Formats: sequence, C-alpha cells, structure tokens
Amino acid sequence: MKYLIMIYGAETAWSEQERAECMQESTTLCHELNAAGVYLDAAPLHPVASATSIRLREGKRLITDGPFAETAEQLGGYYLVDVDNLDQAIDIASRIPGLRKGTIEIRPVVELPNMPMVAG
Repeated sequence: MKYLIMIYGAETAWSEQERAECMQESTTLCHELNAAGVYLDAAPLHPVASATSIRLREGKRLITDGPFAETAEQLGGYYLVDVDNLDQAIDIASRIPGLRKGTIEIRPVVELPNMPMVAG
C-alpha cells in the first residue's frame, strides 16, 4: 500500500547548517529506501511564502498568495513510499530527520484505477 508521509514544522526552527544536514540525511534515507524497494518519491517544499492557494466558488476561480491556513507548523516536504502496512510506514517516518523539530503525518494513498503512469 502506498503512504504519503508529510513533514510539518516551523520554517524558522532550523538554522542553515541544520537544514543542510537535514537535506543530506534525507537524501541518504531516500537512497536506503530505494535500495529496499519501497521508495516512490520525496521532496522538500519551498517556503510557505511561495505558496499559492486556489479556490473555486460559484464557478469563479479565486487565487491568493500564501498558504491555505495560518499555522505554527507548515508542510515542509513529503515522502511517498510503497510498503506492506502502516507499521512499516511508521518505521520509515521515525527515521526522517524533520521529526526532530516537527510533526510527521502519515496517510494511506487512495489508488484510482486508470491513472496515467509516470514516464521514466
């Protein structure tokens, strides 16, 4: 089953040095997950100030700069993994460096039939 592991944290919680070390540890983890055959994708996200929110109300599109909600923690990145069960997803999430200063949310992915395959 596929799980999306989302990493939340305060953008100001990391120094530049800590952020660089976190990125290196995360890259290493991705390679380990790939070698184990469970890695599908992962990426950090740009700061929340670069977010764009879109709403559709009564047929009209409303586009605003910034995140959907003001919160103390922002979505900072994700991992997409394919594992046998939630316990394995939790084990992977427990190894993500962002957990040291933030919160990790794990959700199973609904797999729709007839979706296009990623070229590669």
